[in-house]
Amino acid sequence: MFTRGPTNQTAAALQLDAATLLRGQTDAMVQWLESLRPRQFAFPALMICLGAGAYGSAMGLWRSPLQAGFVAIKFPLVILITSVSTSMINGMIAPLLGVNITLRQCAGASALALAIASLILGSLSLIAAFLTWNIPPLGEPTAQASLSHSLLKLFHVAAIAGAGVVSHLRLWQLLFRLSGSRPATLRVLLCWLGTNLFVGSQLTWILRPFIGSPWLPVEFVRSDALKGNFYETVLHDLLRLF
Repeated sequence: MFTRGPTNQTAAALQLDAATLLRGQTDAMVQWLESLRPRQFAFPALMICLGAGAYGSAMGLWRSPLQAGFVAIKFPLVILITSVSTSMINGMIAPLLGVNITLRQCAGASALALAIASLILGSLSLIAAFLTWNIPPLGEPTAQASLSHSLLKLFHVAAIAGAGVVSHLRLWQLLFRLSGSRPATLRVLLCWLGTNLFVGSQLTWILRPFIGSPWLPVEFVRSDALKGNFYETVLHDLLRLF
C-alpha cells in the first residue's frame, strides 16, 4: 500500500524553530513562507510572546514587581500589534519597490523578523535584569532616581532598536532570495525597518509605562496616553544626560 508522506507545508513548519530563525537559515524560512497558512502564524506569535515577555519583565522590574508583570504582557502586545498593523502597508510597498510577494507572505516575513527581534531581546533579558539590579534603587523621587530612570530608558531604547536592526538584516537574506535583486531588497528592507520602528515606537509611547516613572504611580496604561510622543521624551532624556 502507498503511504502518503508529510506535505511540504508540514515539513517546512517542522523545520522552523527558534534556532533556525536565529541562524538565519534562509531555505527553511522560504519554504515556510511558500507554504504559509493562517495557523502557521502561531509559531512567530509564540516566539514573540516568550522573548518579548521575558525582556518586558526585566524592563519593568526596576519600578516594581507589579510593573514587571504589566510590561511582560504589554511588550509582546506592542510587537504583535506592530506586526499586524504594518503588514498591509509593507505588503503594498514591496511590489512597488521590486519585491513581488503576496500580502500573506509579507505578513509572514514581517512576523518572522519581529520574532527574531523578540528572541534576541529575550536573550538580553538577563543583562537587563542585571543592570536593573545594580542601578541605584528607586527609593524616593529624587534627582538620582530621575537620572537612573533616564539611563534605563536609553538602554532599553538602544537594545530594542539594535534587536530590530539585526532581525531585519536576517530578513534581508530572505527578501533577497525572493527577489534576486540587491537594490530592490535594500529599498524594501529600509522601508520596512522604518515603518516598523516608527509604528512600534509610537505604540510603545501610547501603551506606557514600561519602565515606570519614579514620580508616578504604577498603572497598566497612563490616563494621558495620547499626550506627547516617543521622540520628544527620548530627546529630553538625552539632553538630561549630556
